[in-house]
Amino acid sequence: MNFYYADLHIHIGRTKTGKAVKITGAKTLTLEKLLKVSHEQKGLDMVGVIDCHSPEVIEEIEQLISKGDVTEDTEGGLHYGTTAFIPGSEIEIYDNNCKGPIHVLAYFPTLSGIKDFSRWMSGFVTNINLSSQRIYCDAKTLQQKVKQHSGLFIPAHVFTPFKSLYGKGVTKSLEEVFDPNLIDGIELGLSADTEMAQNIDELNRFTFLTNSDAHSLNKIAREYQELKLEKPNFRELEKALKEIDRRKIAANFGLNPRLGKYHRTVCQACLHPVDKADGICPECGSEKFVKGVSSRIKELSDSASLVEKRERPPYIHQVPLEFIPGLGPKSMERLLDAFGTEMNILHRVSLEKLKQVVPEKIAGFIDLARTGKMAFKEGGGGRYGRVTAE
Repeated sequence: MNFYYADLHIHIGRTKTGKAVKITGAKTLTLEKLLKVSHEQKGLDMVGVIDCHSPEVIEEIEQLISKGDVTEDTEGGLHYGTTAFIPGSEIEIYDNNCKGPIHVLAYFPTLSGIKDFSRWMSGFVTNINLSSQRIYCDAKTLQQKVKQHSGLFIPAHVFTPFKSLYGKGVTKSLEEVFDPNLIDGIELGLSADTEMAQNIDELNRFTFLTNSDAHSLNKIAREYQELKLEKPNFRELEKALKEIDRRKIAANFGLNPRLGKYHRTVCQACLHPVDKADGICPECGSEKFVKGVSSRIKELSDSASLVEKRERPPYIHQVPLEFIPGLGPKSMERLLDAFGTEMNILHRVSLEKLKQVVPEKIAGFIDLARTGKMAFKEGGGGRYGRVTAE
């Protein structure tokens, strides 16, 4: 068995010809650049690209295969160099059984599988070329279709206030929307971690995922997981999610939830932190609030739980390198020249070696950041928390 780093929620901003896929994604976030940065700079062993239902993206993948830059794995998934590439789709649900919208992720073992899925989905969405489109069928029908194509189905960033399973406070149980037997894992999102989510009994049966939801190249791998696999491919990933044959998620690496942009409940108008999502803001007098993930999870938690909690991997609070005070582009370039990839910098390089490349203060910040010990101010209402140099 070996250990591999995986970020399974990465968007495509634009196609090769400049057409929008994820409208809010960066124009520089093309498929080829995504794969190149993930492989060469980030040092990821597996990526999930969740806009591969777009016909032009499918054409780009076929072109990369014909050029020999991408190959198909007999055990599912694709490869760009040594980095496994899992094609997927993010889809928005808003059916009669939920008061969504709710975002979900679907992953497929083969290019032909996602092509067939894309053709089917085109009959239920307004624009098949774009990411995160609302699908006009119920959630369970979508789940069944994903499984017909041997895919994996995962509710996305389940606690964020907008476009998630639990976010708005209307949905109280995933069984109101989904068939639990057709769910392969739960993505926590940037404002939650294992300690927070494990107190919700109905989630006890599922593995937890931590992914970046990257809308730009530099956000790739701001959250990720370490997988214990025989080798990086789709079938091994499926086994890890189901904890079969000693495959598993070995560790989750993510922001401290308090850095997430929806962690605290805040006034919608001025972003002043408040304890409850009601009443009047003491700062500006507004009566509108954005309920934080921490408050929402407390509402959902089972304080008198009789369910025996499953053993879960460690959730390691880690600040991304881009958050490090004083770590500018030139210092980052020196680090990458010396150590190759961000995964090497975060996991394999000693503090003493870091000091040989960047100033001691910055090296110290990196060491604190990768162990989650930096000081910061909490985020909320759509504004990220901020790392401080205190």
